[in-house]
Amino acid sequence: MNKKVTLLVTLCSLFAIIGLIVAICAGAKSIPLQTVIDSIFHYEDILDMQLVRDVRIPRAICTAFIGGLLGITGAMMQGVTRNPVAEPSLMGITQGATFAIALMGASSGLLGLFGYMFAAFIGALVSGTLVLLFSMKSARHMNMSKLLLAGTALSTFFISMATVIALLTNKSQNLAFWLAGGFRATTWASVQLVLIVGVLTTILALFLAPKINVVNLGEDVCIGLGENPNRIRMQTLLLIIPMCAVCVAVAGNIAFVGLIVPHIIRRWVGQDYRVIMPLSFLFGSTLVIWADVLARLVNQPYETPIGLFTSLVGVPLFIWMVRKEGA
Repeated sequence: MNKKVTLLVTLCSLFAIIGLIVAICAGAKSIPLQTVIDSIFHYEDILDMQLVRDVRIPRAICTAFIGGLLGITGAMMQGVTRNPVAEPSLMGITQGATFAIALMGASSGLLGLFGYMFAAFIGALVSGTLVLLFSMKSARHMNMSKLLLAGTALSTFFISMATVIALLTNKSQNLAFWLAGGFRATTWASVQLVLIVGVLTTILALFLAPKINVVNLGEDVCIGLGENPNRIRMQTLLLIIPMCAVCVAVAGNIAFVGLIVPHIIRRWVGQDYRVIMPLSFLFGSTLVIWADVLARLVNQPYETPIGLFTSLVGVPLFIWMVRKEGA
């Protein structure tokens, strides 16, 4: 296992670094690597260096951290629900955050990135609480189909309500950004928000990994080892909510990353969430970095929604997993 973990960390780190370099250099306007280096260490007030420092570097940092947060939240949710298809975007948590942002956007009382963050937090809190109540109620006899049905119902409800609000307020184009996901609006303020919330919650999540391991062994085993599974689920959800909120506030609703990444990592390293969670962060980061690169390069000078690329991988894998579970 150690060799597998080392190989995976090395490959993901290498691809992530290459992806970050490509993300900063490539785009509608190609910028030489030397100019990128000069913009960091020998900045001058010229157009290319402004583009690198004020647009592409903040965007690259956000893609790395948002991808990591999406990967680790999927691993956390799958661990505490013991469900391989559980993840925030399928369970309605990110859609709840999107609905709250749409609701806030209908009024002019709360504006700006931190306003979006606050609204996303409230929406994720409401939808996350509903998911938690359902999973706690049926924890001993968890049925994948029922949990998936409940999550799908929540997702559909929140997105439908968000669509109604957008239509009534003539803001459908704004809603389309939140639904499709993307990083074109990222700034250094976005980086600050992602770093503050993301680093703190990720550190706390990694400390919680041993308890998630215990819950993943089963309800009876968890209780027999002296742990309270409902309390662990509550603690996990309280970390997932701000993680999802900052992801939606900065990048919109990017689906399937939290589903794909932990599933692949588990296949590679087994069921130890002390290993799965940090590797999910690294793999999720790498995946979203490259998805954003493709989103900018496939249809230049226009930008393709990043959710398209994650869905192209996620949907077939999701269908395969559901069929396998039902077999």
